[in-house]
Amino acid sequence: MEELARQFETSEVTIRKDLAAMEDSGLLLRRHGGAIPLPRELVAEDPLSQIKRAIGRAAAELIRDHHRIVIDYGRTTTGLIPELTRKRGLVVMTNSLHVANQLRELENEPTLLMTGGTWDPHFEAFQGQVAEQVMRGYDFDQAFIGADGIDLERGTCTFNEQIGLSRVMAEVAREVIVMAESSKVGRRIPNLELHWEQVTALVTDDGIEDSACERLEAQGVRVIRAAVGGPAY
Repeated sequence: MEELARQFETSEVTIRKDLAAMEDSGLLLRRHGGAIPLPRELVAEDPLSQIKRAIGRAAAELIRDHHRIVIDYGRTTTGLIPELTRKRGLVVMTNSLHVANQLRELENEPTLLMTGGTWDPHFEAFQGQVAEQVMRGYDFDQAFIGADGIDLERGTCTFNEQIGLSRVMAEVAREVIVMAESSKVGRRIPNLELHWEQVTALVTDDGIEDSACERLEAQGVRVIRAAVGGPAY
């Protein structure tokens, strides 16, 4: 890491951030002190990753400097992290070690808060009453929460039976932004997480049908469609 910083005349923080971005793009594998390139035949663009990055860019447009935000665990919400590097003075709480580790790589160094609580190895996140109590001790401008399913009538759904912490996140935030791919719209899962009256906006991709947008907007939910490879609308 030190050698790369000297070679490119930049900081080790910047090198770590760039290596993390290249790893997320599937171009290399990071190792202690550096990284190794992947064989060319294994480097391929993942269409799903493109969608998640587009959703992350669109969601980041909602965040202002010095905002206090909470980011739930999940692959889609993690797509928000690289887009935070241009924000200043952020305070970010999360229950995900993966999100926390990515936040530590950012050069702008947002203030990081962890919920603690009971570790859930399946979802790789903290859950439970301790996490909920810690969360209730704060207030946030925005909460960014993922979803396994988008029930157009009821709200967001999840495979995770421990939904209490996500609901507390929604309680302590002035705005609740759900981040989910359009492929999840119409997917009905038994575990209802958030009712639509608790949700401010849904950030999804441009694959969502107009009729679905109309039904959500009729329930007071702003729908932001991220054009994959282009700006959101």
